Amino acid sequence: MPNSKTKIFAITGSTRKNSSNYKILQYISEQINISFEVQIFEDLAAIPHFNPDLDTENPPEQVVHFRNKILHADGIIICSPEYVFSLPGSLKNVLEWCVSTTVFSNKKVGLITASASGEMGHEQLLLLMKTIEAKFEKSNQLLIQGIRGKINNEGQIINEETVKALQDFINNFENQFLDSQE
Repeated sequence: MPNSKTKIFAITGSTRKNSSNYKILQYISEQINISFEVQIFEDLAAIPHFNPDLDTENPPEQVVHFRNKILHADGIIICSPEYVFSLPGSLKNVLEWCVSTTVFSNKKVGLITASASGEMGHEQLLLLMKTIEAKFEKSNQLLIQGIRGKINNEGQIINEETVKALQDFINNFENQFLDSQE
């Protein structure tokens, strides 16, 4: 690894304070190699509704700030719930603000869907990320079903299979960066 830390911008797809998805990103942040610096973005509600008329040379300030965080990150992790068999509207909204840009193009991305079921939301997340040209592998995707029963009130992951799956995800995500430096 180079002397400076690898910057990871982590996005929680839930607007709920202290959500399971946020707790997963906190866990990853604590477990990831010390050569990585993780910043968790949990302010989806502050991003205005996508409006193509505003997606011009001067988009809203919050959108510019969000896009710059993605642009300057070495990698992205998105951890999202599924709402009504789909992506949460707030996550889809923020990703729509990125479609007209290249901020995600060839960006190394890890994708986690943690929900009751999550299958359809996960499929939609993968499709959206392909559309905006993010770079991700099967080994950097994770679907965690029944998440509420796998995290306790203190935010600790209490399911051993989930801990192992997250550790594998972390290792695979880190290896993307290590492999590219060899």
